[in-house]
Formats: sequence, C-alpha cells, structure tokens
Amino acid sequence: MFKKILAPVDLGHLDRLQKALTVAAAEALRHGATIVYMGVTEETPGAVARNPGEFADKLRSFAASQAETHGVSVEALPVVSVDPAVEINKLILQAVKDTGADLVVMASHQPRMLDWLLPSHGGYVAEHADVSVFIIR
Repeated sequence: MFKKILAPVDLGHLDRLQKALTVAAAEALRHGATIVYMGVTEETPGAVARNPGEFADKLRSFAASQAETHGVSVEALPVVSVDPAVEINKLILQAVKDTGADLVVMASHQPRMLDWLLPSHGGYVAEHADVSVFIIR
C-alpha cells in the first residue's frame, strides 16, 4: 500500500521520537517501503552540527543506524533552511512532493498553552498534505 514513508526527525531530540520511529519502521516492513528520514538545519552553527555538511553526515549516519536496527530500506534528506522553526511545515510538504512519499509518519508534541494560538506542525501537515499522515503521540 505504501512505497515511500517520509519521517521528519529532529536530531537534537531523538529521545522524543522513539514511538514515531518505531511506527515508521513497522509500516516500512509491513509494506516493503523505504523510509526517508528528513532533517532540517540552518546554515549557521547549531546544537547538532556546526554546518550543513556535518548535519547531512549525521543524518545519513542516523538513517543507516535505523536501517540496521529495523532492517528497512532508508534514505536521508537533509534540508537547509534560513529559519527552520518558521519554514518546517512547508518544508515537510515540499519534501513529500520531492520524494514521492505516500505516507508521513511524525511525532506530535506535548500540548502547551501557545497551541491555542498556533497550530502544531503535525496538524498543519495533516491538514495540507495530499497523502496520509500518521501523527504519533
């Protein structure tokens, strides 16, 4: 049913993504799909990497470790953004188109007061994507 699964990841918060990573791997195994791990970074140094090249290397390494752990086919899609916090929703939607993904599996976040004013990333993607979106809490 699914051939390509987009799994947006934040390399700085992998501990919060374990359930979503497990679901993505299970769906990939069930359908014989490839998982595309998408990560977004800035051009400037950050907590995860000093530059986009180092970030891309870390994302590829993460994807390879997921392939080994779960026995799934993987790709890594590093994306550079001027302002990831502002652009992430549109970058995920663009990645769906660019990769041909037919499923997005992403972690939700813990609700906070600000959510009354601003929609969550998962909610935005689910509302605007042309493909199925699994939001894992």
